[in-house]
Amino acid sequence: MSTNTEIPTLDGDGTIPAYVARPQGTPRGAIIVQQEIFGVDAGIRKKADDWAAKGYLAVAPDTFWRQQPGIELSPYDEAEFQQAIGHMMSHDFDLGMRDIEAVIHWIRREQGVEKVGFVGFCMGGRIAYMVAARTDIDASVGYYGVMIDQMLGEKHAISRPLMLHIPTADHFVDAAAQKAIHEGLDDHPRVTLYDYEGLDHGFAAEIGERRDEAGAQLADGRTEAFFAEHVG
Repeated sequence: MSTNTEIPTLDGDGTIPAYVARPQGTPRGAIIVQQEIFGVDAGIRKKADDWAAKGYLAVAPDTFWRQQPGIELSPYDEAEFQQAIGHMMSHDFDLGMRDIEAVIHWIRREQGVEKVGFVGFCMGGRIAYMVAARTDIDASVGYYGVMIDQMLGEKHAISRPLMLHIPTADHFVDAAAQKAIHEGLDDHPRVTLYDYEGLDHGFAAEIGERRDEAGAQLADGRTEAFFAEHVG
C-alpha cells in the first residue's frame, strides 16, 4: 500500500499510516477518505487524489494498521474477501474512532486546515455515521454503510451534517435494515438520505466490476456539493 505519511495516535502509542494527497496552493478544506474492508487500495487512493484535484487536503488512513498494516485485498478473490471480512470482524471500532480523532487533530493542528469532512465506503460508511455522532467533524458522508440500522440509538448525538447514499438492492444491507434507517433518520434535521433504485453495494467503487457509472456520478456530485457547502 502506498502510504506516505505517519500520523501520531492521540496517546502516542504508535503512528497511523496514511495516504495523503495535497492540492496545489492552500487547501480549501480537508477530506478524510475512509477505506472499505479491502485496505487503502488503488481505488481509495484515486478518490483521495480526486479530492486533492478539487482543492482539498485528502487523507486516507490505514484502518487495520494495528492488525496488519498495508493490506490491499480484492473483493473478487474469495480467499482475500474472507480475509478482509476477518479484519473487519476483529477491528476495534471504538479504538478506531480514536484513530480518526487523531487524524482530525493532525489535520487541524499540524496541517493548519480547520474545516474537515469525512467520506467512507462500506465499513467506512458505517464509520461515517459513527464519526458524525461521536466527533466534531464538520460534515460526513457514507456510501452503502453497513450496520447503521443497529446504531440508531446514537442519532441524538449527530450535530453536524451527515449524508448517506443507500443503494436499494444492497445485498449487505437488506430491505428491513434500509426501512429502519429511513424510519430512524428521515426526520433528523442534520441527516440527508438518498436512495439509488436497483443499485447494489459498491456502486461507487473506482475500480472493478461493482461500479455503476451513472449512479456513482450522481452520488459523487451530491457529495461534492455537500462538502462545498459545509467544508469549503
